[in-house]
Amino acid sequence: MSETPSEDLMRYDLMAQEALRGVVRKALDVAAAEGLPGEHHFYISFNTNAPGVQISPRLHEQYPDEITIVMQHQFWDLDVSDQGFSVSLSFNKVPERLVVPFSAVIGFFDPSVQFGLQFTQGEDDDLAEVLEAEAAAAEDEEDAKPAEAGGDVVSLDAFRKK
Repeated sequence: MSETPSEDLMRYDLMAQEALRGVVRKALDVAAAEGLPGEHHFYISFNTNAPGVQISPRLHEQYPDEITIVMQHQFWDLDVSDQGFSVSLSFNKVPERLVVPFSAVIGFFDPSVQFGLQFTQGEDDDLAEVLEAEAAAAEDEEDAKPAEAGGDVVSLDAFRKK
């Protein structure tokens, strides 16, 4: 007899998404602190309609659902937090400031080393809410503490039950 797996009340799928988004966060932390080392550069895709995303109306009109940005030579004012990142880029010679929560990120790729991560969106409508609630709770905990003196595409479908 084979047992059917029980319902995943631990939500390992959400845990895996959050852990892998930590890789994106760390890569951006390095770029913000030290610049991009060697030939490293990033392609980052995100959902332009996700909660917390801030882009100009002009960009939203051009990219109503999803956009992929390239962070290589011409980006500035990269700021990374636990919840997301903001960066200034030029689109057709027009500077734009983007604010992107990590929960909105759909894909991350560094072609210099053929490393990528792909995130699923839409299957778990509560993913952004769960991640935002966890981030807010972590931020509240951090606020209570004194300040301290940091080639394969992985699809999260591999972690999910079908």
